Amino acid sequence: MNTRPLSIAPFLSASFLFMAACDAQTPSSSKVDRQVPPAALSPTETAQLSAYIVATLEDSKGNLWFGTVGDGVIRYSPQPSVVPGERLTYFTTDDGLADMVSSSIVEDRQGHIWIGSHDGATRYDGTTFTAFKTAEGLHGPGCVLLVDRKGTLWAGTNDGAFRFDGTRFQPFEIPVPKIKEPSHKWVAGKVWEIIEDSKGNIWFGRDGYGACKYDGRTFTHFTKADGLCSNNVASIAEDVYGNIWFGSITSDFPPIKEGGLSRYDGKTFTRFEDVKGLTANDVYTVYAMPSGHVWIGSVGVGAYQYTPPTLLRTDRQAFTLFDKTDRPDLIQNFGVQSILEDSNGTVWFGFSGGLFRFNGTLFEHVTRAGRWGRS
Repeated sequence: MNTRPLSIAPFLSASFLFMAACDAQTPSSSKVDRQVPPAALSPTETAQLSAYIVATLEDSKGNLWFGTVGDGVIRYSPQPSVVPGERLTYFTTDDGLADMVSSSIVEDRQGHIWIGSHDGATRYDGTTFTAFKTAEGLHGPGCVLLVDRKGTLWAGTNDGAFRFDGTRFQPFEIPVPKIKEPSHKWVAGKVWEIIEDSKGNIWFGRDGYGACKYDGRTFTHFTKADGLCSNNVASIAEDVYGNIWFGSITSDFPPIKEGGLSRYDGKTFTRFEDVKGLTANDVYTVYAMPSGHVWIGSVGVGAYQYTPPTLLRTDRQAFTLFDKTDRPDLIQNFGVQSILEDSNGTVWFGFSGGLFRFNGTLFEHVTRAGRWGRS
């Protein structure tokens, strides 16, 4: 994605260098016969999972999955039952991953885990990893994934959007909106984000082209002219009230200081210009919780928890900033890459700087052996 301080972008570029240097030829399908982390990755009290946690998922069995930049994908089992005697398992290209950067993780109706990466996607059925790359129709660096309510698997890359037909990925053409002064962050038309809202609409966050809503027949475009903070939409989330939230980022081509947070209620957009870091700043991650709260990662500022008026029982809303951590040395610039509230109510934060959990006051660093809080 490109150059932003202590955020995934510079390390996406780094991943291309990594792949070029390794020039690894990953088999399209690989059966996993090693599910115990190698000795070099044995858990210790001080070693972190990975320097960059960029994707999180809790699967239907209660396992936690973490996507990394350079360390593949990590599975944590709250009970040592998936792999007898083991809780933490690292999967790499040796096991069949498409590559070592795992930027998106979803689960399909069959219980298969799909991992989006910088060189295609990988399906894990519990035994075998199967990679889907250019030969299978999925091309373009950077892959984000969505499984919609119908079970359809969507993918977005630098080259646009794709749908999986059960065997191959087929291109899904999204129209280009008319924009008076075009700009973009990395590659115009790149799909940064794909979500499905409560009405079944598919939303695409795009680089340079704003956001696009697809209702199964028609496309509706939303751009900076409509109220977005920029036309580079990196994150989209729907809250429990049906509002759509957009995290936007700055433009590099040409350089424009923009970005921030906006909310769409179905009629109008609202920006939050009075809140530090939510205007003219990079907001890469927005996460809506079932409680009605919304988390927003503001690069260089911290993480905001938004509380709506209905929860405050007033006519006001509140943004509460959390910027304290027990390891400030690891996340100096607060690059929030992923957020997940698990079934136990624990909120996990993937930072450019490792994995953290929120204790209600500050962010606690989670190492390979400690502070998991799940049993």
